[in-house]
Amino acid sequence: MSKKINILLVCSPYYKLISENLIKGASEILNEKSINYDVLFVPGALEIPPAIKLVSSNLNKSNFFDGYIALGCVIRGETYHFEIVATESARSLSNLSVLSSLPIGNGILTVENMEQAILRSDPKKLNKGAGAALACLSLIEIKNNLWVE
Repeated sequence: MSKKINILLVCSPYYKLISENLIKGASEILNEKSINYDVLFVPGALEIPPAIKLVSSNLNKSNFFDGYIALGCVIRGETYHFEIVATESARSLSNLSVLSSLPIGNGILTVENMEQAILRSDPKKLNKGAGAALACLSLIEIKNNLWVE
């Protein structure tokens, strides 16, 4: 019997339409594969990595997750803030995944404008929510198939 997989979608709903699209794209993949998932909302993209760290560090039988999917959107504005949020959220997710051996699919969009965000988040177009889900599932499969000699 195969083990049931549990995933946590950690989402910033800062741009509501974009986050709804990303969740829809990710959840369609998870539902197709009969994978359990929960959604946790955080204020912004910078809060996604610490939320994953807090949840993964406080595991017990009732809240164990095999992997995480980071969903959100950062749109370039007039200030340097875009670069900080885009760079630091990606760096933090990568470091967290590598240093803690956590399967994390990164679906935080970093775009120039709302049109790009809509195109990339739309489940009928570029569907980056589904892409992040597939990335997470791929990492879980790798982790679950490792062996020690």
